[in-house]
Amino acid sequence: MHRLAATLKLDLRLQLRNGFYYAVAFVLACWFVLLTRLPTVDWDYVLPVFVFGNLVMVNFYFVAGLVLLEKAEGSLEAQVVTPLASWEYLVSKTVSLTALSLVEQIIIVWSAYGMGFGGGPLFSGIVLAAFLYTLTGFLLVARYESINEYLFPSVLFTVAISLPVVGYFGLWDTWLLYLHPFSAPLVLLTGAFRPIPPWQWVYGILYSAAWTGLLLLASRRAFDRFIVTQKGRH
Repeated sequence: MHRLAATLKLDLRLQLRNGFYYAVAFVLACWFVLLTRLPTVDWDYVLPVFVFGNLVMVNFYFVAGLVLLEKAEGSLEAQVVTPLASWEYLVSKTVSLTALSLVEQIIIVWSAYGMGFGGGPLFSGIVLAAFLYTLTGFLLVARYESINEYLFPSVLFTVAISLPVVGYFGLWDTWLLYLHPFSAPLVLLTGAFRPIPPWQWVYGILYSAAWTGLLLLASRRAFDRFIVTQKGRH
């Protein structure tokens, strides 16, 4: 736990030093101005997808930026030869970026909606979606060395990740979308603004948690394969 706490502290410093928090603050200021001046909008319907989409930047793309930055600086290569375990590295990235997302999205929701949302489903939906986005982002970026290599496949990944939105808007009404990992946290986010049946609560939490575990295992293997093994060859 001491190593994990130290790694988390380093990640927070890295994010601050590279302007991640300033970028989020700027985006928040822009959204606050826009959301507080929009005409009447059915926020109960719009906000679940709005929050779901916003998480792409902080969790999916920020983790990619961090990993590529560490590769370029050589700090990731240095971490590989320390006692730091792969799961500690991944948990630190996931927790720090999830905390940032949680603050950002709650401020956005408050700006548009006030305090009438359901705290439990909003919190759980944001956290679980952020976990999935971060680990998926790491799985993709682990094999690349530069942003130019990463950008095109990342766009394809974000399209695939966003498929539950198609079902949300009724453009593709099929139960198969419930098998999609990102459908579960979207269901929870929906429950923050309007009632959902009990089975969707169970599905949203358990299915998200199961996929988080699977992605963590896959990310550890990717870490060993694309980072530890490749660094050992140099």
